[in-house]
Amino acid sequence: MNEKLLELAARRGALAARIVQQRETLAREADALSGVFSAGDAVLRGIDWLKQHPLAVGTAVAGAVALRPRRALRWARRGFFMWRGWKAVRNSLARL
Repeated sequence: MNEKLLELAARRGALAARIVQQRETLAREADALSGVFSAGDAVLRGIDWLKQHPLAVGTAVAGAVALRPRRALRWARRGFFMWRGWKAVRNSLARL
């Protein structure tokens, strides 16, 4: 019985050491992605700002439409297709 317990303790120690090594490797490799994550965080902060300031967004859109109606219509069409594409991608990912 003691022999089995010693074997389990040794295996547990080896697994704990392997876990520590994997965590260090993961932390080292995740440093390369920190720039991507910070850029993503900046985009999310911008989206949050837009959600909190709808009057500013509406004013900018109204100004664009008043100054350049054709260009605004072109951008609205592009935005609509991008929005539809995003919804399709999001729905596809949700099904997975």
